[in-house]
Amino acid sequence: MTQDLTPNYTVPGIEREAAGRLIGLLRLRLHALNDLHLTLKHVHWNVVGPHFIAVHEMIDPQVDRVRDMADDVAERIAALGGVAQGTPGALVAERTWDDYAIGRADAIAHLGALDLVYTGVIEGVRAAIKEAGDDTATEDLLIEQLRDLEQFQWFVRAHLETAGGTLATGQARTEEEAAAKGAERS
Repeated sequence: MTQDLTPNYTVPGIEREAAGRLIGLLRLRLHALNDLHLTLKHVHWNVVGPHFIAVHEMIDPQVDRVRDMADDVAERIAALGGVAQGTPGALVAERTWDDYAIGRADAIAHLGALDLVYTGVIEGVRAAIKEAGDDTATEDLLIEQLRDLEQFQWFVRAHLETAGGTLATGQARTEEEAAAKGAERS
């Protein structure tokens, strides 16, 4: 059942129905960012092996920035007249992806899986930018976040890239497959 997200009021220059569409779009971005924040902390806590400290310390600034991104999205939802659903129940009920699949693992295994997580989040942001349409404020917010997310994925991929410029995780389609390929490399 689809929930009507049309607000009673919104920002000047945007119709209420268009604001409702933007609110729905941003709710999924909020869920993705909250999920990414928790996944990054999970990796931070469960990474082991010779690259432990490099990955452990690389992840925390990403966690902080992703939390800020979630806050920005939630505040945009509120500005549009919507309700920012930031509860775990809402995230789990409305997300369109599975939970992160890797537990305690070698740093490169986690990074292989995390590369796929970032790919999914980035693809979602790109789609949301296209859907934002004429709302330049929402589009600008998403574009800024896209730049940071792509940089974070680059940091992850730098650990997975071979001297020849290919990713050690190859064409992995699942987190488990990417983790296994990454572990083979290390």
